[in-house]
Amino acid sequence: MLKYVEEMVKIANKIEAEQETNIRAAAALCAETINAGKMVHLFGSGHSVLATQDVFPRYGGVVGFHPCMDPRLMWSNVIGPNGARELLWIERQEGYIANFLQSYTFHEGEVMIVYSHGGLNAAPIEAAMYAKSRGCKIIAITSGENFKKAKANHSSGMKLGDVADILIDNCCPLEDSLVPIPGYAQKVGGSSTVAAIIASQSIVSETALLLQKMGHQMYIFVSPNVLEIPKDYMHEVYAEYTKLLKSNQNHI
Repeated sequence: MLKYVEEMVKIANKIEAEQETNIRAAAALCAETINAGKMVHLFGSGHSVLATQDVFPRYGGVVGFHPCMDPRLMWSNVIGPNGARELLWIERQEGYIANFLQSYTFHEGEVMIVYSHGGLNAAPIEAAMYAKSRGCKIIAITSGENFKKAKANHSSGMKLGDVADILIDNCCPLEDSLVPIPGYAQKVGGSSTVAAIIASQSIVSETALLLQKMGHQMYIFVSPNVLEIPKDYMHEVYAEYTKLLKSNQNHI
């Protein structure tokens, strides 16, 4: 087996063995929220934004999940405008995230899933704090080992796990990368994005199964390769998502 695959399989197996209870609890929260006509918000910065993009809109995603994405917290360049160095600086600055999230509406009884391997930067911590102050439950997908061992950097003395109502451990090593290279102190082969997506898609899938049992009519983002679905079905998905956004904004 390829070394990276071997190590990643170990992490996937560990997530299933050790985090099933937390994932099921997270899915129950999400299903209850979506069934009530409310939204499950998603936030990540840096590479953690990839997990939010993989939940919705993507094939197999369910209307009800709502990504909150800031292009200033996602690099589109390595060096230069919107490059990695600028992003890494911004996500560590306290006070920035409230300026971004004020463009969104959060309600009592909703959920926010926050992704961050380290769980120490200002952006994920303050996103969780912002949503929680408005009545949202917080699901954190982060490194449990980092939460236990790392020293808080934020002026509140908090790490992401401290804000969470449910913490899902991504089961990745502190250094994130998995594969040692002879003669180098640094490893290669990052793991936390794959682990976050495993946890995310487990939540999405269990949420959908619960919604079906509740009798909730789901609108599922579907591949055009599914021939049994009418060609205009995706218009219904976009329309339902638009209706949910408008309802969320108009609800006081």
